[in-house]
Amino acid sequence: MSGLMVVDDEEGVRRSLRKILEKEGYRIVLAQNGEEALNHIRNDGREIEIVISDYRMPGMDGLETLIAIGRMNAEITRIMLTGYATMASAIDAVNAGIDGFLTKPFGNEELIAKVREYSIKKRLKQFIPEQVLVELQKNEKSVLPKKMQVTILFSDIRGFTALAERLSPVELSELLNERYFTPLDDVLFNFDGTLDKHIGDSIMGIFGAPLSGKEDALRAVKAALAMRAEIVRTNEGILDPEKRINVGFGIATGEVVCGILGSPRKKEYSALGATVNLASRLEKLAREEEILICDETAQWVKDAIAMEKVEGLTIRGFARPHEIFSVQGEKKGNRP
Repeated sequence: MSGLMVVDDEEGVRRSLRKILEKEGYRIVLAQNGEEALNHIRNDGREIEIVISDYRMPGMDGLETLIAIGRMNAEITRIMLTGYATMASAIDAVNAGIDGFLTKPFGNEELIAKVREYSIKKRLKQFIPEQVLVELQKNEKSVLPKKMQVTILFSDIRGFTALAERLSPVELSELLNERYFTPLDDVLFNFDGTLDKHIGDSIMGIFGAPLSGKEDALRAVKAALAMRAEIVRTNEGILDPEKRINVGFGIATGEVVCGILGSPRKKEYSALGATVNLASRLEKLAREEEILICDETAQWVKDAIAMEKVEGLTIRGFARPHEIFSVQGEKKGNRP
């Protein structure tokens, strides 16, 4: 059960919000002023995920309270209540990085919808495409951990250790951030993939979670092809061959556990399971500019993607043997 704190100097407002939000499954904590709210967060706030605070309160106002809470725990979703007479405070809240605001008066349904919207955006905006966020706002339970059929994509730079030794820290960070992570993350989002994480010089993407579809595997393979093309274009603009990026890709399809996982100090939307391990192993086997996929992925994309079976490669440690295929490109009839 998610912890939600209501901060308001009016007892009637606190009780009203508690009554509405408890029905939505939140564990409600009440505070009558900013100081009381901060003390609770400081001493017993590990389970608080959302704070709703009125703007006008004696002592610390709502904006000061929410800013201070954000400094204590940046993971907490912070929502400010304002009246029409204090709309300027709403603008200040947005500028201060507050996650959202509600303008009084508001109805019960609007309150519930806004709390859900701001909470989901807070937790997912770093790794979920905007179009997926819109759908998730309709059902917050979509991010709870559960088993799902997905396709996992890994990319990794070949010879990264040697590359890191050749470049200065500034050169290396610029190369990674501007020529690798940024463009490839953009490709991932363009194909409605979920950015799970960056692991060193690796990118892990999920296709089919938190929202699944019939073409998740195909979108993953097309994303890898677009990523490969992006790296080729990037390398064409790097005159020094010692600074060029060589990338390999691995893709696997199967069942995983997906959802928001972690501790009160750090949470992330992630996938766990044998399919993740399989995709990672395929990526490690891939040569530079090669996209290796498992047999399950191959079955889903065979009508649209040209591929060749790879002989002589073995992946150990799985319940059944997996055939491996190397992606050549899209079949001509399926290109846009």
